[in-house]
Amino acid sequence: MKSVESNLQIIKEKIAKACEKVGRDSQDVTIIAVTKYVTIARAQEALRAGVIHLGENRDQELLKKYEVLGNQPVWHFIGTLQTRKVKKIIDKVDFIHSLDRLSLAEEIDKRANRKISCFVQVNVSGEESKHGLPPEEVVPFIQQLAMYANVEIVGLMTMAPFVKDEQILRNCFRSLKQLQNDIQNLKLPYAPCTELSMGMSNDYEIAVEEGATFVRIGTSLVGE
Repeated sequence: MKSVESNLQIIKEKIAKACEKVGRDSQDVTIIAVTKYVTIARAQEALRAGVIHLGENRDQELLKKYEVLGNQPVWHFIGTLQTRKVKKIIDKVDFIHSLDRLSLAEEIDKRANRKISCFVQVNVSGEESKHGLPPEEVVPFIQQLAMYANVEIVGLMTMAPFVKDEQILRNCFRSLKQLQNDIQNLKLPYAPCTELSMGMSNDYEIAVEEGATFVRIGTSLVGE
């Protein structure tokens, strides 16, 4: 298995190239190492390589790694979050990428003792297998979040379909970018919506070209 450091080098070069193509600064793109399938040792290797953002999608896996790594990494919860699991992880995570319902916002607000940076998950592709709100429900949903003082909507998150067709991927990421613009135009103090969490191992270069500020990379970075 290749070292995280050498994988990271390749990914950074590809991100830099994608940014250059569209006139962006590669410093504006944050790499999240998705460590859900790898050992604590491999996660530590990612930290040593300079990746400080780690993403987990299951509460028990996050808690297991947190026991060893503590708050050394910036923790991202990127999976579907059940309301009853919020209390287990809320004081350990920095970002939640899967806010998609009011009951979850309410629970985050109730359990947190500080503002939690949240991404609203959007199902842009409309695939039944994917979680998230349909695009047309996102603005009304965000407008309902004003009462939750501990919930800050820093951005939007989506997962593109797992396809090779570049145009389908681009359309998906563009739709999310457009939605972000719509929300920013509302100028809601609790929803600055400056970030876009989109792009994974198979499509992050396209996502970066279309405006991603966080890319969630597992296989290409830390392996299976």
